[in-house]
Amino acid sequence: MIGVTTFLAVACGLIGLSVGSFLNVVIWRVPRKESIVRPRSACPSCATPISNRDNIPLVSWLILRGKCRTCRQPISPRYPAVEVSTALLFAGAALRFGVDWSLPAFLVLLAGLLALGFTDLEHFLLPVRIVYPVLAMVGALLILAAAATGDWSRLGVAAATGVVSAGLFFGIHFLNPKWMAFGDVRLAGLIGLGLGWLGALVAVLGFFVGFLLGAVVGVTLIASKKIDAKAHIPFGVFLALGAFVAIYAGHPLVRLYLHS
Repeated sequence: MIGVTTFLAVACGLIGLSVGSFLNVVIWRVPRKESIVRPRSACPSCATPISNRDNIPLVSWLILRGKCRTCRQPISPRYPAVEVSTALLFAGAALRFGVDWSLPAFLVLLAGLLALGFTDLEHFLLPVRIVYPVLAMVGALLILAAAATGDWSRLGVAAATGVVSAGLFFGIHFLNPKWMAFGDVRLAGLIGLGLGWLGALVAVLGFFVGFLLGAVVGVTLIASKKIDAKAHIPFGVFLALGAFVAIYAGHPLVRLYLHS
């Protein structure tokens, strides 16, 4: 007999595929200041509207072998990558939290961070049209979780962590905008809010991992002369990765550190 948690993970994974398809629309259209509702999705090369049979997450891309049915131009592997990543993140969240009131908030947070990470990677942007709606939804869902469980202290820690995180990043931005873009300040507030629900130390871990990954990748690229020392890197990608690590492994890593 399939357990409740297993069923939840499978269900969340399937939902994640559909959400990932929507995130692809967000990643493509928001930086171009286009509506994410209309018109319906179309081929980026020939602008032919995508039919329903060719709009099944992951499956259609595999059947069409990564090409448009009409013009046969390649469709970016980013599309299935986002869909699969969302499915895996959602399934992992179900296994991590189980049947918990906070699960919806973290599903929204994970989807938002994934969209922001890919957008930053492709366009060096962290659009407010993504950050603010995700922040509002995560905040509302955490308030609902606190009301349902009566655990208002966790909500207080989450809110305080979000404010402090944004404040610290804003301080760096204020000292020198070249060190920290304002988009990263907004993102820090969002990540601080979400990770703060899991504990202030988990949030610290998430930001530490993000900075560490950014530093390692940046130094490696500079050392290999792929970029110069003044080049801009999509720091939002590393902040999102750090948040993922903190969400799935934050508590064990914090306990390991405290007892080492």
